[in-house]
Amino acid sequence: MTTREARGLPAADAEEESVARYLQHNPEFFERHQALLARLRLPHSRGGSTISLVERQIEVMRERHAALEAKLAELVRVARDNDAIAERFHRFARRLLRAPSRQAALDEIEGSLRDDFDAFHSVLLLVGTAPQESSQRFPRSIAPDDPNLKSFESLFASAKPRCGQVRDSQREFLFGTDANDIGSVALVPLGEKGSMGLLALGSTERDRFHPGMSTEFLGRMADLIADAVARR
Repeated sequence: MTTREARGLPAADAEEESVARYLQHNPEFFERHQALLARLRLPHSRGGSTISLVERQIEVMRERHAALEAKLAELVRVARDNDAIAERFHRFARRLLRAPSRQAALDEIEGSLRDDFDAFHSVLLLVGTAPQESSQRFPRSIAPDDPNLKSFESLFASAKPRCGQVRDSQREFLFGTDANDIGSVALVPLGEKGSMGLLALGSTERDRFHPGMSTEFLGRMADLIADAVARR
């Protein structure tokens, strides 16, 4: 009994391991045995036929090349998407900078979200002392002690945007009669740990806002909105 067999390794596996290790350390083996190289046949990856070792190597290289091309195409797509977002974000910032007053800035925020970001379901919830009696959602004032804010405590504590699904009670509180049409939501706290309120963006698409998406631009947007809201 060999040492490998004593360790419980099957003889066939031990031989394969030895051959693999030998070829790895002796890459010139097939240079010395070219006739053997020509006779080697391997199963074709796409069917029952066989191909030579060289053909198989070419096939592997083609597969790797295709995988690299697909990865490059994905990187290019992401770069283009980021460029498009950066351009829309630039327009958003310029609209806020040109606004002559706080109310004008609020109007520009709503308009830019709708025109530049296709956010047709947006809610700007501002923590204040005099809640509005109107049913408008943008902007909407809410008292600091409003019990509805308790459901967003974890969001405010994280001080970071959150994307994905929300509880039915949160969706109904934010979007009212449109709640049933909302498939996914982005929640963006405003101010230090949400002290100023939050921005909620709703989409009818379930996957538009998802937990895996980048929230860097949303965080920057929150800073701009907080500065605009603080304007007197």
